[in-house]
Amino acid sequence: MSTVITAFPDDENERRHLHVAGPNDAAEVLSPEQTRPARIRTSWSAADIMAMEFAPPKWAVPGVLSEGVNLLCGPPKVGKSWMSLNLGVDVALGGKAFGSIPVERGPVLYLALEDTARRLQSRLGKVLGQRKAPAGLTLATECPPLPQGGDQAIAAWLDRNPDARMVIIDVFAKLRGNSAPGASAYDADYAAVGRAKKVADDYGVAFVLVHHVRKAGSDDFLTEVSGTNGLAGAADATLVLKRARNQGDGVLHVTGRDVDENEYALSFDPAVGAWQMLDGPAEDHQVGETRAVILRFLRTTPGSTPKVIADGVGLAYDNVKRTCQRMLADGQLAADTGGRYRVPGVPPVPGVPQPALNSENEGDSRGTDGLWP
Repeated sequence: MSTVITAFPDDENERRHLHVAGPNDAAEVLSPEQTRPARIRTSWSAADIMAMEFAPPKWAVPGVLSEGVNLLCGPPKVGKSWMSLNLGVDVALGGKAFGSIPVERGPVLYLALEDTARRLQSRLGKVLGQRKAPAGLTLATECPPLPQGGDQAIAAWLDRNPDARMVIIDVFAKLRGNSAPGASAYDADYAAVGRAKKVADDYGVAFVLVHHVRKAGSDDFLTEVSGTNGLAGAADATLVLKRARNQGDGVLHVTGRDVDENEYALSFDPAVGAWQMLDGPAEDHQVGETRAVILRFLRTTPGSTPKVIADGVGLAYDNVKRTCQRMLADGQLAADTGGRYRVPGVPPVPGVPQPALNSENEGDSRGTDGLWP
């Protein structure tokens, strides 16, 4: 015999004391102690904070994209949307980001605000290839601006997906909303990213905000972010994708609060719409083949003369010598006493055998390797 649990008491005396709750009952149910907002602790002694234990940052892509707000910037048509879609698929499937970095699987929200469903289907089919479409990847082409309910809509999706790992907003300009009246450009940019950061921090999820760079280039990739410094200042990390010259199709510059500053050489395969990470430092893929060969040799054998380099890599001595001189002038190499070269920041290795200086390599004895007129 089954037992039925009912919300209504069977005893007549108990039912007699029941009544329908009205507005006046709220004062009794919600006492001042219950309605007072909980205070969040924001200060500690140095001893207290050093005794605390924190969970490590939650990475969407280890070493590249951490929880919090990540600005992904680049010029138009450089491939930011392809990169974003690939990241969304890889994380939703639990594959390898950029073809080489294993990622933990989890739901992903991709707001493709400049696309249509038809274009998304076409691109997604190319990115997936033979892989099955992940149910954990949610795609949307519309969302209200953050100040007009967009932040609440994203938060509602995160509530439904408590194990979510990433939210991609492509592009951020579509979601940032209008600036507050009278606010400076810096304050407006800072507040715009701050709205996304509030949600990202509350849920511990990596947000990727796709954004543009200025037309004018700069030696400092952070200054290329379109807008004021308020955007990069409010973000937890900034990533700038640039087209590289010669060997590499692109270089991803990364810096942030929880991520080490780094550069990654990438190659784009238009047949599958995928960015693949290349082996070795990015600078090796931004120079000609001869310079790249010399750099690779000097990383393992620093403090070598052009003669040793030429013998080691199988290139003509005169070619290596001229290239080393140009690389020294361009800041790609450093020279030690006796015309021995190394990569800047890499100390020479004691005991590396070097040829005796003679008439055949007398230019090496000048210290600056023949740069004098």
